[in-house]
Amino acid sequence: MKIHVADGAFDAPVWEPASGHGPGLVLIQEIFGLDEYLKSVAADLAALGYVVAIPELFWRVAPGWSSGHDDAGLAASMDVGSRFDPALGVSDVVATLEHLRARTGRAGLLGFCLGGSLAYEAAMTADPDVTVSFYGSTVPDRITGIDAVTCPIQFHFGGQDPYIPRPAVQRVVDAVADRPNAEIHVQEAAGHAFHNRVAPKFHHPAAAATAWTLTTEFLARTFPPDPA
Repeated sequence: MKIHVADGAFDAPVWEPASGHGPGLVLIQEIFGLDEYLKSVAADLAALGYVVAIPELFWRVAPGWSSGHDDAGLAASMDVGSRFDPALGVSDVVATLEHLRARTGRAGLLGFCLGGSLAYEAAMTADPDVTVSFYGSTVPDRITGIDAVTCPIQFHFGGQDPYIPRPAVQRVVDAVADRPNAEIHVQEAAGHAFHNRVAPKFHHPAAAATAWTLTTEFLARTFPPDPA
């Protein structure tokens, strides 16, 4: 689908479940762009019964961006990411959420890495029905805003993440400890982007499997698909 905003328009490809209907999830990209990994996650979520939309966040700086997951691809993506305006990214995520909710009735957020940060930011400023944030690097420094998040929210981090030190993760652990709408899971043996199965540099299969089971159970409990 095409999302129109004040300064232009961007694509948000959609994956539908076999039924053709269900609650919506905005799936938010890593810096690698709309790649095969993200498409496979969208397919996984659609198979669970969700209508999934992926906004193309880098449309202003690198339209159609997708990179490899080796060191060269990471460097190129970091360069593109350095020219990305996070505030505009949040507004694009919120626009996609609103568009998807108009179509499906209910809509939530799920993001990885850059997307994990944007999912949390959007949860503080919009009103998603659910949010899942995987290893968002800005989350620890922004966790004081958790009071603004009213939907069920789940955080995932790696305990060996070189980009998000364990003491920073602990700030999130402490902040959500007594909140009935929030939970956090730390895969202590994993580093950053551990769920990305096409990135050997990052992927931790055991942690990925555990975190994904926790994610799907959380979604089924707090944001269930439509009855068959």
